[in-house]
Amino acid sequence: MRPYPSWSHPLWSQIGWSRPSWPHPSWPHIALWHALVIVALLAPVQCLAGTAELDGVRLSDTVQRDGKVLHLNGIGLRTYSILGIHIYVAGLYLEHPSTDAAAIMQSPETKLLKIRFVRNVGAEAARDAWRKGLLNNCRAPCRLDPDDLAHFLALVPAMHAGERYSILFTGLGATVSADGAPLGTIAKPEFASAMLATFLGPTPASPMLKAELLQGRE
Repeated sequence: MRPYPSWSHPLWSQIGWSRPSWPHPSWPHIALWHALVIVALLAPVQCLAGTAELDGVRLSDTVQRDGKVLHLNGIGLRTYSILGIHIYVAGLYLEHPSTDAAAIMQSPETKLLKIRFVRNVGAEAARDAWRKGLLNNCRAPCRLDPDDLAHFLALVPAMHAGERYSILFTGLGATVSADGAPLGTIAKPEFASAMLATFLGPTPASPMLKAELLQGRE
């Protein structure tokens, strides 16, 4: 396992790949349909006792964080391009399962996002994806300090297949971990909310992944 750098700035983060799956919005609808079919055929979700598995990544139905039991709300695959290139598998855990994105983002309850990369992603691509995701989903009255944004993006590294990241969201902000080890804290709730919105907001990086994370699994 490669060593992880230690940064003390509160806006440290080690995850990101939010480039839109469909790079040209004017493509015919048939292309989008074909891409969805490809993903559905290549990455079916398998439900085993107490777990869910997707693209070889297995997630538990429940986890304990921040002294609370969190339930797997949805598991999905982030893909890129019409070829359905697999980037990462993500799972969203909530105290109470829900299919309402707005309610989830507004809730003060603890939330956990787990991500397992299945493909390498360069640092510049990851930074560009986070920048677009944050700016597209931070809508008035949300406002991100330009200095905070610049510092956050500068600390986003390259991602490697097999690496596991997680973001634990609380009412105080968010904590980023890699392979189970806490790496840093985003101490500004508004910034943390914008990070979650890149997955569940009005303009998510991947509408299909958003839908999968909002399954409200029981």
